[in-house]
Amino acid sequence: MAPKRPKGAGAFPKAVESPAPQRPDPDALYAALDLGTNSCRMLIAQPKGSGFHVVDSFSKSVQLGAGLERTGRLSRSSMARTVQALRICQQKLKRNKVKRMRLVATEACRRAKNSREFIRQVKRETGLTLEIILPEEEARLAVISCAPLVSTKTEQLLVVDIGGGSTELVWIDLSSVPRRDRPASITRVQTGFHSLDSPFHAAKVVDWISVPLGVATLRDQFNDVEDDAARFALMSWFFEENLADFAPYKNEQVREGFQIVGTSGTVTTVAASHLGLKRYDRTKVDGLRMTSDQIDKVIRGYLELGPTGRRRDPRIGEDRQALIMSGSAILQALLRCWPTDRLSVADRGLREGLLYAQMSGDGVLEDGPF
Repeated sequence: MAPKRPKGAGAFPKAVESPAPQRPDPDALYAALDLGTNSCRMLIAQPKGSGFHVVDSFSKSVQLGAGLERTGRLSRSSMARTVQALRICQQKLKRNKVKRMRLVATEACRRAKNSREFIRQVKRETGLTLEIILPEEEARLAVISCAPLVSTKTEQLLVVDIGGGSTELVWIDLSSVPRRDRPASITRVQTGFHSLDSPFHAAKVVDWISVPLGVATLRDQFNDVEDDAARFALMSWFFEENLADFAPYKNEQVREGFQIVGTSGTVTTVAASHLGLKRYDRTKVDGLRMTSDQIDKVIRGYLELGPTGRRRDPRIGEDRQALIMSGSAILQALLRCWPTDRLSVADRGLREGLLYAQMSGDGVLEDGPF
């Protein structure tokens, strides 16, 4: 006997697909754009608990600072590449109807003689208003972005942000902060690096420095050295020389309770190489803790590969093969200087810091663990 057909609404099976996700309310969205010496990156996100949920993103190598070391100016081709990337960012901001945003430029624009002219060109051609921020604010925002990775056992924290044109280091004393509050206390440094005015139970900034050497500027300074290993050694030594004025460098520190958090493409690339990832996976890299021996092994592997081998390595690629060695030279110098055998890897930086600062300032983040 043929089966009976159900009547009415039951005649059709219930849908099993997930409903289309609701578009986020534009009034709840925030954007952060970081235009550095080498890359242009943007995040669009909405607050979620004590953190945020990313709605849209953009990242592209624009090499804005190409030739800057030699000429002191941003080249026409670099500016054209960057404006093209910024047009895409502008389209994403418009499509998502974002109203709250901070769009910042860093070392390349701080140093270039024609940066004001470039800022005007960006405004004219894309409608975006870029803000050139000072090194202190760049360092402060990098610190804020790393707050979720700070251990409750950490008493002395060093946050290192290796950029394209500069490297920021911030040393923070957390010893007077209750353990459970230590990660959250990092977000409160957005008001400034005024350690002497900090209340007793607050994160205190011992010292900070912005070294005008990043992966692109350090590479450019030693471009004339042909031997790969010799160039690497010279870059690492030269970077260490530029840390002489950083106060914590002068005093012996204990290993226990000391944490270094590194945020940059260099650190995440080294982590991906250590894990043997065929494709980059942020969930496996962000928050990873690597020993100094593991980092040294990866760097030695890069040197053994040489320029040709590094270009062919899918985790590095042609664009980054030279930059990864200058970044590795900085990383090796840092691990020589401070008493730790571990480094926490942060796949986060200025953009995340900008988002946390905006959302925290508006009071839309919940208190509690990240």
